[in-house]
Amino acid sequence: MSLMSPKRPLSLSRDGTSVSLRDAVQTTGPKQGAKPTEVYGFVGAISTLVGFMVFMIWAYLPEPWLHTMGITYYPNRYWAMAIPAYVMIAIFFVVTFYTSLNYMATPPPYSLNTLFDEYTRSPITGTSGSQFLHESDRPIDSISDLPITTVNALVFGTKVS
Repeated sequence: MSLMSPKRPLSLSRDGTSVSLRDAVQTTGPKQGAKPTEVYGFVGAISTLVGFMVFMIWAYLPEPWLHTMGITYYPNRYWAMAIPAYVMIAIFFVVTFYTSLNYMATPPPYSLNTLFDEYTRSPITGTSGSQFLHESDRPIDSISDLPITTVNALVFGTKVS
């Protein structure tokens, strides 16, 4: 039995008396308190709100009002318009670049690579269903890709040749 086994009470003492930690700490039931992700989310939300309010005060209050509040050093007002504009343009270029990369990596619609690749598995056609007495006795077919003619027949109702 190990020292940290839950079946054996852990006791500590300096003067020889036995002090059980089971009485002091509850070992069963849910843990109390906030989870770290909840705390980070709360702090992040409050920080974002405070940052936005500071940005709005800096961007829209007149300079004499800022000076009366004791705020004398702050960035140029040009950046109040430039930073959001740069961020929006950067987001637009990232989305456009990502979409363009996907179009470049995708084969054209007329390519057979859209139907077949190195992982394509053709269905095995060795066993016929007539050798089994009942349909429920027939084994499950192995995993394979459906031919496009079968898919077209199921979707559009055409005959499979």
